[in-house]
Amino acid sequence: MIKKLDLRKIRKELHQIAEVSEKEIKTSEYIYKLLSLFRFTEIHKNIGGNGILAIFKSPNDGPNCLFRAELDALPIEEINTFEHKSLQTEVSHKCGHDGHMTILVGFIERFFTNIDQQSGSTMFLFQPAEENGVGAKSAIQDFKKLNLKIDYAFALHNIPGFEKHQVYCKENEITPAVFSVILKLYGKTAHAAEPENGINPSLAISDLIKDFDALNQPNQNDTKFTIFTPIHIEMGEIAYGISAGYGEVHYTVRCWTNTQLEYIKQKIELISERISKSREISISLSYLEEFKSNQNNKICVQLIKEATLASNLNYNELSNPFKWGEDFGVFTENYKGALFGLGAGLNIPTLHNPDYDFPEELIETGIQLFNEILSKTQNKHS
Repeated sequence: MIKKLDLRKIRKELHQIAEVSEKEIKTSEYIYKLLSLFRFTEIHKNIGGNGILAIFKSPNDGPNCLFRAELDALPIEEINTFEHKSLQTEVSHKCGHDGHMTILVGFIERFFTNIDQQSGSTMFLFQPAEENGVGAKSAIQDFKKLNLKIDYAFALHNIPGFEKHQVYCKENEITPAVFSVILKLYGKTAHAAEPENGINPSLAISDLIKDFDALNQPNQNDTKFTIFTPIHIEMGEIAYGISAGYGEVHYTVRCWTNTQLEYIKQKIELISERISKSREISISLSYLEEFKSNQNNKICVQLIKEATLASNLNYNELSNPFKWGEDFGVFTENYKGALFGLGAGLNIPTLHNPDYDFPEELIETGIQLFNEILSKTQNKHS
């Protein structure tokens, strides 16, 4: 019999060893040691990079269910001064992934206390590189190598600014499609006294800003909802005798649907080509940190709703998706699945703020919800 885990202690220790995307080596090792305490059928390391997949195959017929938590932290310097403050310079868990991992560990502990009642295959994924949009896609590539069959996939995310312990969900889009784009402008440097002898990127940058702004559709009730957020603009050097010949423009773009995202990409490319010709300047594009829109499956949302009510919690139907990206959208693109929000409280720092800390009261709530979701899913197939 395994000694009952001190989940709050685990959460604090995970918080201290925070690691950014694709660097989650210590975090992965920590989780692996915990998983080794349990009688899994299989444990696979290096999933999608530093991820770990633990599988229990029951002799009883049933569905194949996947539950996911994230390993990675953010490149943010923590300003909290509590005892469990991050030990890593300029890296900290400001999205609550330390809490999500702890919930999944606690769920595993509860799962094994009722092991004879389980059916089918239950999979627990500790996924790397969620924050940069790389991890889910890489993990699924490894799933295919393992010939995994997944009937249902579930994940949660804590949501500051929403009532604590309440569930927030909806069918179809629950998080947007997101990508970032870097546009590099190659002109020609000249003497500041003779700018006509060069090609300064300033006017082309001005055109890009104006044309991208015209593509904004901020109405959240519109299926063509689109937000262009300027992230970084750079041009030339602080040298007053030189007319710049090079510049960069960085944007993050988000849309409710993957279809709209692809349409916007085409528009960006057409605008860039047109400005390149009109301003006689070379423009190159590169995309990064792409997130698929999370498309919640109707059946999975109903299971979450039933599990919420069985846990004596309030279920809230969202009218619009959350506005932040989440790479669980790659899972809902490949499998029946759903992501739901778990309210973290109204008066706490928001996600990605340097003073945010995961509310530990949510650990038990998350465990209970995952446990009920699995129970409802297994009963559906009995």
